[in-house]
Amino acid sequence: MSQSYASARFLTAQEVAELLRVSTMTVYRLIKAGDLPAIRVGRSFRVRDVDVDAYVSSRYNQAG
Repeated sequence: MSQSYASARFLTAQEVAELLRVSTMTVYRLIKAGDLPAIRVGRSFRVRDVDVDAYVSSRYNQAG
């Protein structure tokens, strides 16, 4: 783990959706499927910014 939880920047599902340009329901599906690690804070989810970067990097496909 490259970043501790104490210094991590946590994003809401809405912020993750805006970054990935998908709907919030897609973000919730990714969390539920275990593809995107998240923690619960009260009734909402929070996702570390490094986990979003790791998710995008793992799905990156070289075109051409």
